[in-house]
Amino acid sequence: MIKDSSVRAANEHPTPYEQGYDFSEQVGHLLRKAYQRHIAIFQRHSCDKQLTAIQFVTLCTVMERGPSSLTDIVNATAIDPATIRGVIKRLKARGWITLTTDPKDQRKVMVVITEPGAVLVEDMVPNAKLISDQTMRNLNPAERVALMHLLEKMNADPAS
Repeated sequence: MIKDSSVRAANEHPTPYEQGYDFSEQVGHLLRKAYQRHIAIFQRHSCDKQLTAIQFVTLCTVMERGPSSLTDIVNATAIDPATIRGVIKRLKARGWITLTTDPKDQRKVMVVITEPGAVLVEDMVPNAKLISDQTMRNLNPAERVALMHLLEKMNADPAS
């Protein structure tokens, strides 16, 4: 049997650690862990256990901006277009939003928050503040300011 030269034994290659790479010390890994922790805290403190953080951000956006197109919501929230469609579908099913058309362009779908959706956001805001506080509870006030500044700076990177 001839061994395919493109298939090598794992021990023939240096490990990531041997190359000076530890995934557990990488920014993406640490951000993902922090985000997972934040989502767990969000679910624990949400006033509606079926409400997700992304759904809440979407509701906040529509409540703040008024009737909004999907593109407006995507741009305001950084939620990708494929995900926002599912979010909108679930929010509509819960009765927290309705869909209408733009009076100026009947082809454009507009998302409008309903009274139950607005009540949910109003009720949820104190919890959302607590969630943010709990997410950063291991940080002192100066570290919290620094973290927020650094995250904003990272997210302002035009190369992203």
